[in-house]
Amino acid sequence: MKRWIENLGDLTWPEAGEVFSREPVAILPIGATEPHGPHLPLDTDVVIACEMARRAALKLRTRGMPAFVLPPLAYGTTEFAAGFPGAVSLTRETTTGIVRDIGVSLARQGVRRFAIADSHLEPEHLAALHDAVGQIEREVGTRPVFLDLTQAKWARTLTDEYRRGECHAGAYETSLMMAVEPESVREKERVDLPAVHIDLATKIREGAKTFREAGAEAAYFGDPASATPADGHETYEILSDMLVAAVLEAWPVVLKPAHPRKNGAPRPAEEKAPAKPNSAGAAP
Repeated sequence: MKRWIENLGDLTWPEAGEVFSREPVAILPIGATEPHGPHLPLDTDVVIACEMARRAALKLRTRGMPAFVLPPLAYGTTEFAAGFPGAVSLTRETTTGIVRDIGVSLARQGVRRFAIADSHLEPEHLAALHDAVGQIEREVGTRPVFLDLTQAKWARTLTDEYRRGECHAGAYETSLMMAVEPESVREKERVDLPAVHIDLATKIREGAKTFREAGAEAAYFGDPASATPADGHETYEILSDMLVAAVLEAWPVVLKPAHPRKNGAPRPAEEKAPAKPNSAGAAP
């Protein structure tokens, strides 16, 4: 092949068959098409999920685990953005059904290692993905890996702003976009935006059903003006390390033993045992 295998959509069917024969991990990036303030594009979550998946696939391959990235799912359950132009939402049942169908279809072709890289954190959307994971496990016998970034063990490793619940289109997501698609960020609008210090997670627990009900009149929380590309790259490393850790916990890599040495000399210490799964980013 001319190029390394990274995205399934780049391959021909014979190339896909070759990849599938290696027992790879298929990573599905999932985002949403919804407002992210006046400074970020509607597909922000999709871009973030794709980059997280791309970096995780590269890291898995360096650890001896074949991996590829599926074409992204650009729609999710997005009711919180109601009232803002550009919000395109699926029902919870539809989100579950699409992800379930993708996982089952891959399993029928021999790809039973299925991981979800999701960057859209709306509660009903996350519930839909958990439903899909359960359905896939019941139907194919293998549980997909789903990195739910709202779970405490993952959330506590991310930025201060994220942990404060100001994680929609603020410095956290704006930095991630500046790192990989700076041309998509509306700089003029970004630098003039005032910080919106509202804990969205708390507002949701208190009963808010939309961004406006939570106090975000411009569909963002946090401080976009303080975002930097460097922070974005650092966060991508954390996100991809977490996904790698979750995958290797589910499917540990077992290295093949080295060939016996002709002179009978013992192998170096690092060859005596399989490498342990990398637990970077996985908080205790």
